[in-house]
Amino acid sequence: MMRIEAKRTRAERRAKRVRARIMGTKERPRLTVSRTLKHISAQLIDDTTGHTLASASDSKLTSKGKPVEVAREVGKALAAAAKAAGVNEAVFDRGSFRYHGRVAALADGAREGGLQF
Repeated sequence: MMRIEAKRTRAERRAKRVRARIMGTKERPRLTVSRTLKHISAQLIDDTTGHTLASASDSKLTSKGKPVEVAREVGKALAAAAKAAGVNEAVFDRGSFRYHGRVAALADGAREGGLQF
């Protein structure tokens, strides 16, 4: 049980370290990624008001495939939702996750969809 608590504590520290350097505004919100073993989702958050401007998740998509391909599609869907909300730029927040694999694929998909960061 202590190993699980220690893992969570280390993950929280990593996320706080990343978030201490970035701040999302209405013009340039924070693109935050949430990843589990089965799913991946992303949100655009305005930290000044605490509101979510746009979001996307693989549970809302109908496409199936390899996890990296699905993450890329989630990034494209998030970029489309951001365009609908009037957002063109964002600040990428990887949270406690490494920037590779599904997290990097989501970022690449968002860039392909027209989101700049």
